Amino acid sequence: MLKTRRAGLLAAVCSAGLLASAAHAETLADAIALAYQTNPTLQEQRASQRALDETYVQARTGLRPNVSVTADVTRQQIEFGVPRTTTVDTDGNFIPDTVVSTDSSEGNSSALNLSISQPLYTGGRVTSQISASNADVLAGREALRQVEAGVLLNVVQSYVDVRRDQERLRISQENVAVLNRQLEEASARFEVGEITRTDVAQAEARQAASRATLASAQASLAISRANYAAIVGQNPGELAPEPSLAPLLPASVDLAFAKAQENNGAVLAAGYSERASRARVAAARAQRRPSLSLRGGLGVSADANGDDSPFQDYDRALTVSVAGSLPIFTGGLTNSQVRQAAERNNADRIAIEGARRDVLQDVAQAWNQLLGQRANLTANEEQVRAARIAFEGTREEAQVGLRTTLDVLNAEQELRQAELALVTARHDEYVAAALVLSAMGDLEASKLVPGVPVYDPAANFNRVKRSWGWVPWEHAVELIDRVGAPPIGRDPADSPVAPK
Repeated sequence: MLKTRRAGLLAAVCSAGLLASAAHAETLADAIALAYQTNPTLQEQRASQRALDETYVQARTGLRPNVSVTADVTRQQIEFGVPRTTTVDTDGNFIPDTVVSTDSSEGNSSALNLSISQPLYTGGRVTSQISASNADVLAGREALRQVEAGVLLNVVQSYVDVRRDQERLRISQENVAVLNRQLEEASARFEVGEITRTDVAQAEARQAASRATLASAQASLAISRANYAAIVGQNPGELAPEPSLAPLLPASVDLAFAKAQENNGAVLAAGYSERASRARVAAARAQRRPSLSLRGGLGVSADANGDDSPFQDYDRALTVSVAGSLPIFTGGLTNSQVRQAAERNNADRIAIEGARRDVLQDVAQAWNQLLGQRANLTANEEQVRAARIAFEGTREEAQVGLRTTLDVLNAEQELRQAELALVTARHDEYVAAALVLSAMGDLEASKLVPGVPVYDPAANFNRVKRSWGWVPWEHAVELIDRVGAPPIGRDPADSPVAPK
């Protein structure tokens, strides 16, 4: 009675442990959330994007004043002419002494100058550079989205890789156990003369092959676990089944094509890059226009002779001026820069079509791969069902002498191969679905893991654009600078530009 109670208590403890393990099984959402926060590739790209945000701030400094201060203190001693040598009795001993004399002067001076320069008009050069940097920032955000999608795809693949290899290991272990029992049965039947030595050798060969397959499965699982740890940031524990991606997939390939052209990061980044180079064409053309700036200066200075202090009796000077400049001849430099910027814009405009075609190709390949894997999965499920029935029937028939040992071994091998193929088919179908989402631009953490804290690149941009250096009148200067500025648009005269 006591042993029964102990056995019951042990069973209850084991059941509770299994339930706790299942309750704390690691999910795909956990892996995505951890990688999204800690993956070094993502962290590096986010830092690069924050650095790119600073280019917008740097472009806006062209609208802001420059203030500088210079100060100096000088001690000066000057000797004039050639030294003169004379003989004079200087000490009263009636003996002439040689005396060398020079003419010299000494002076001290100090100065402090404060200068201010405020751009008023640059012909649109600064505002065009601001537009270009803004487009660069937007293109960088799309590049960040692409990196995020790549990392999330790697997380999904590494997760299902581990799950696949865990299932392969389980099937291999079951295969070894089954073949061990069959070898024992074959040996027992050989002892009583029911089968021949050949049957035992066949069972031994299959059992040895199963051990080799088991070792290979263990090695594959170890590799998949290492890849998972490198991407996610921790070793995988007990992994829960991955959730279905079907709710995120479109109903047809046409919808996938349309969504990819609207949302894929590569297409959007190419568009923003073209917008940036278009603005740089306008900036290059603005170099032909006049520029105006307001300048002011305040200076104080003092001069003193001999040992007098240089820090008294200051003279003060205040200057205010409006300076303008207009380039007349630059040796062809400006025209060359305009042509160069225009051809770069040509290349970026062509790159948009290239990116669009690449994305459509990726969608088509991923979609057809998904359809193929779905068909493959259905066929493999049917194969496993039929192979299991065949194996069980063959084993029963062998018990009554209707089948040989080789028949049983072959049926068992076909069942295990079908089970392994089914595991691989499930893995490949899931990865194909993730590839479709990635090609569409929909493989995002917020959609895969609702509620995960999402990194917002705009938050840093909004913070730095109002950082130290901002002045309240820069928007007024920006409006003035846009007056008469070259338009930011596709100008047929600049694409291509004839040599001048």
